[in-house]
Amino acid sequence: MKELYSLVIVSLGVCVLAGKYSRELNEPSKADGGDVEFRISKLNQVWNKALRMQLSPVKQAELHSDLKIQEKAELQWKKWKVEGLDENGEKEAQIRRNFNVILAKLGMDGKRDTRPLENNSLKDHDIKDGDIFEDPKLDKLWNKAKSSGKFTEDELLNLKREFQHHKDKIHEYNILMDTVSRTEEIHKNVISPLEGDGKEQQVQQKHTELKRKMRDLNQGFARLRQLSHEGFVEDSEFREPRVIELWEAAKRANLSNDELDSLKEELHHFETKVEKHSHYQEQLELSHQKLQHVEALGDKQHIERNQEKYQTLAEKTREMGYKMKKHMQDLHNKISGQAHNEL
Repeated sequence: MKELYSLVIVSLGVCVLAGKYSRELNEPSKADGGDVEFRISKLNQVWNKALRMQLSPVKQAELHSDLKIQEKAELQWKKWKVEGLDENGEKEAQIRRNFNVILAKLGMDGKRDTRPLENNSLKDHDIKDGDIFEDPKLDKLWNKAKSSGKFTEDELLNLKREFQHHKDKIHEYNILMDTVSRTEEIHKNVISPLEGDGKEQQVQQKHTELKRKMRDLNQGFARLRQLSHEGFVEDSEFREPRVIELWEAAKRANLSNDELDSLKEELHHFETKVEKHSHYQEQLELSHQKLQHVEALGDKQHIERNQEKYQTLAEKTREMGYKMKKHMQDLHNKISGQAHNEL
């Protein structure tokens, strides 16, 4: 009975992409139980449920950006499907996987696990200093770096962001690994041999991505270990972890010097965009804290004024987050496309 329940939950999460985009699925209504924020019903359901979970403002903005990208990808895939441009189902499998990752991050994938849910509490105040990354290797390396005396305050802040980025990558890897495991379990119940062959190919694609992500994790940890022992190089090209990761991947790809120079310039522009987005995230968090303080005082006029400022800032942060993530996706595709040519 437990296996049947898990099968139903996972199927609900992924079957929307299985081939039939009905009018009802594409045209959400108020019956979904909240505001109509997206053009696809299931995305509205996720968004409205997430709002009830009292996520932090930054996490809400991040989720909104993820759902906007998911919406664009699913609507584009719908057109491709009609035109017969996804014959092997590779794009469909990728979109389904991305949606599963979104669900898993929120704990909506039907799996009861130990992944912590984000809330409005400030983590640095809730957990002991020295044990902030929830991974023994990362915590040990961070504590050594922090007590080494090799880093200025700004450098320690940058290093901490790289550690946090690596922690997030570990979390995403665990989600993907869990998704692959559960997908394989479901495929054991497939009756049609033809359908089974197709699903087997999708599972193989996920295994390939798992290997790639594990390789990236190993390379990322090696970089953290080197940074912790040697410190930052003065002529370091970039500061933002996501940009550094893209640049390292580009250097491993089969790119000419001219192509690398062109990409380096684009990455500098992208880094500015990432930093600006991070600044808005910080301002959004501060605005939310101020709004909570004002609401506690009960001055209606003051509350309305701060609510308006907060909503404006939230919309701007969402918009910038979407553009930043879309740009990062485009850069990743450009670099990985070049990397595939090397194979």
